[in-house]
Amino acid sequence: MAQRPYIVGNWKMHGTRAMLSEARAIDRAAERMVKVEVALAPPFTLIHATRKEAELIAVGAQDCHAAEGGAHTGDISAAMLKDAGAGFVIVGHSERRADHCETDEMVRSKADAAIAANMNVIVCVGETEAQRDAGEAEAVVTAQLAASLPSGEQAAERLTVAYEPVWAIGTGRTPTVDDVSAMHRAIRAKLVELLGEAGEAVRILYGGSVKPDNASELLSADEVGGALVGGASLTAESFLGIIIAAAEAQDS
Repeated sequence: MAQRPYIVGNWKMHGTRAMLSEARAIDRAAERMVKVEVALAPPFTLIHATRKEAELIAVGAQDCHAAEGGAHTGDISAAMLKDAGAGFVIVGHSERRADHCETDEMVRSKADAAIAANMNVIVCVGETEAQRDAGEAEAVVTAQLAASLPSGEQAAERLTVAYEPVWAIGTGRTPTVDDVSAMHRAIRAKLVELLGEAGEAVRILYGGSVKPDNASELLSADEVGGALVGGASLTAESFLGIIIAAAEAQDS
């Protein structure tokens, strides 16, 4: 049986308790969309409250520290996130790689920490505009993937990969469906090379200016198993449009 599309909302550095009504509305809508798996990654401060408000959808975190604990002021371990109610962690988002100088090795360590805490993990990879213009996009992304993937026997079953072209995040620009399909096929081939048969089952999400009006087209691309959604996930109205598009794609 084919896996359900996985639609994940990344709230980034947005959200106070006033936004819990949006999480609740998304949760209620997801109850009617059984063909789609829905998740939200609110800021750390809202994980526990979102878990209490949203009973059906998955709730996760936007990052974690690689260490189990210690003198890391301001950081949060995977075990702490798990305790707060998170079931998954996003690691390696391009904004973390750029703003916090995170390397592939750091991303892999965080992914390993999440799995060790019995959580699922979404590993993000993607190229810059300069790398795409230079014809290096697939080489860059598959190299990132190889160096960022978690290790261990449970890695494949707890893993999701998100492809997010850096130049398309929050810019309103999106690659063509052919470009998305080509990259997702390259990622799939790399996953199978690295993980064997288990790599066939890893879902690959597309992330980068996904909106209700382009979701159907993007979700129809080869090897696209869902979407990692930024700004359009901040309201139930816009996020629901993407969830509906994913449900309709299942029927087509």
